[in-house]
Amino acid sequence: MSPLIHLSNNWISLVGVVLVTTTTVLWLFLLPVTLKGETENPYLGMLAFLTIPGPFFGGLILVPLGMWLKRRREGRTGIYPPEFPTPTWSNPELRKLVYFLGVTTVANVVIGSQLAYSAVNYMDSVSFCGKTCHTVMEPEFTAYQSSPHSRVECVKCHIGPGASWFVQSKLSGTRQLLAVTFKTYPRPIPTPVHNLRPARETCEACHWPQKYGEDRVRVINKFADDEANSLTKTVLLMKIGGGNHGIGIHGTHLGPGVTIRYAASDEQRQNIPWVEYNAPGRQTLYATADAKPNGGGAPIRDMDCMDCHNRPSHSYDLPERGMDKAMAAGLISNTLPFVKKKGVEILKVNYLSREEAAQKIPAAFVKYYQDTYPAIYAQRQAEITASGKEVLAVWNRNIFPEMKVTWGAYPINIGHTDYPGCFRCHDGGHNAKDGTSISQDCNACHNLLAMDEAQPKILTDLGIVESKTK
Repeated sequence: MSPLIHLSNNWISLVGVVLVTTTTVLWLFLLPVTLKGETENPYLGMLAFLTIPGPFFGGLILVPLGMWLKRRREGRTGIYPPEFPTPTWSNPELRKLVYFLGVTTVANVVIGSQLAYSAVNYMDSVSFCGKTCHTVMEPEFTAYQSSPHSRVECVKCHIGPGASWFVQSKLSGTRQLLAVTFKTYPRPIPTPVHNLRPARETCEACHWPQKYGEDRVRVINKFADDEANSLTKTVLLMKIGGGNHGIGIHGTHLGPGVTIRYAASDEQRQNIPWVEYNAPGRQTLYATADAKPNGGGAPIRDMDCMDCHNRPSHSYDLPERGMDKAMAAGLISNTLPFVKKKGVEILKVNYLSREEAAQKIPAAFVKYYQDTYPAIYAQRQAEITASGKEVLAVWNRNIFPEMKVTWGAYPINIGHTDYPGCFRCHDGGHNAKDGTSISQDCNACHNLLAMDEAQPKILTDLGIVESKTK
């Protein structure tokens, strides 16, 4: 062991020993976290899975590097010791060294592989995606938590299976990391994501495309701006369709043999002047009056799930819609006079930060009832205070000043009430050369069973109780 002891006595190798020892001890302290493979605390996860591996492997490299440099330097100057014990297997010190190196090598491989595997798993976790780059991803993570896909890991949709997309995601992640580090990322994050994996390889892994979707009843609650916050309901029978039937919304757009191509004139794909419909034995071109031939050079895209379901996990409400949902869920009392109107009014004020909103929104809500309805405030103070906090919650779920995410920043293409949505194509203005137009028939996608009715008879006939129509 004399040569090794001699050669390892240099500052490079000693730094390596310190790095390996320190990170190993730190790894032992974090062993419960690393064995779990994920942590709710993103900063603890960064320490366990991203910070430790670099110094650990760097130390392993520095130890032999320092020894080699010292041996090379002493060999040139002639000061390397001329005699050491013969390096044969009969030398007990040599055997001890070999055993020691073997055991420590195995231990290092186990530790290193576990760290590397856990690091990959952690980088694919919801905690890493949503919390590590807190300011950048806060809007998306907040919306994701209350979405229908809140129990689906981010990577299932944004990466999916396969090595090629895994590599692409990590290369894209490196670019994004640099943008976050130097604060060069756009605000708000632009959509749609152009390099997103095709929906047929992600969405259809769970949503079986050959399954026929039956007609479904949808109830939309709406509270008026009057003093009583009058509640009306719109009841729709949605014709989902799909599968091999070739009917309904899904069957018409994505049925067997159906391919729709379109060109959008804007980045958010809200203006679509040119559409090509292809079905067995049929090809029809539809265009608006001002559309240029073949989309005017704009990128032509094959329509898929994401063109309508563009915000399946990251949707944001307009203030009126957010208030309607909170009131229908009982979070905001709908018996307080003018609560819908006042809540929307307060939500539309421009607050420069989350701290400012947290101070002003509940205070403005409470002050309104103190000044306008003092008797009601005196009797229902706790209820008013709780409702004011829920108005703030509506704002917090939809507005993010740091990322310049304001009301309507991210259009939702499902439906046609809050945004153009279906009317991007079904507006009556997309015509073919033979004079036909893309249908604007309401009954093609849904039957209107009730329209803004206080007590729709159809809900009673169907046996849908009040608590299930929120």
